[in-house]
Amino acid sequence: MAARRVRPVRPPLMPLSTMQEFEALDETHAEVLQHLRQLEALMQRLDTIGADDSARDTARVVRDFFDRTARHHHAEEERVVFPPLLTSGNAELVQHVQRLQQDHGWLEEDWHELQPQLEAIADGMGFIDPDLIREAALKFGAMDAVVSTHWADGGAGAKKLAEAVVKASKAKS
Repeated sequence: MAARRVRPVRPPLMPLSTMQEFEALDETHAEVLQHLRQLEALMQRLDTIGADDSARDTARVVRDFFDRTARHHHAEEERVVFPPLLTSGNAELVQHVQRLQQDHGWLEEDWHELQPQLEAIADGMGFIDPDLIREAALKFGAMDAVVSTHWADGGAGAKKLAEAVVKASKAKS
């Protein structure tokens, strides 16, 4: 008779409310990508047409999203997602989460550079430095955004996000 394999204890399933929180966070990742694409389009518009009414409207939408929704999103990741991962006992996972926490700090710093530029465009200020805006937008990730569909598509959906995290970790070091 073959020896019976001992399985590790399966962790309990997440409560539905936690799953809903994760799904909401996942939806916000898609919204971030959409707004980063709007930021890219804004940079192109500033280069070709200038700060017209459409550019001001786009700047306002992008500014408001990152000022409110994205900041709340990071706070929720810090509250819901990171704590159980940091106490998982998996050293490699803990290292990745700490890196994400560091990335949140960098994003906040980058936002402090970009936000006043978007504010100036949205408010119709006379002097706008497109090079400064482009530099801040690139730091903020306007050209490197990736949406993860890990909740909807499982492991396959997380692949692009994982590749982007690896790329970003090499770039910011």
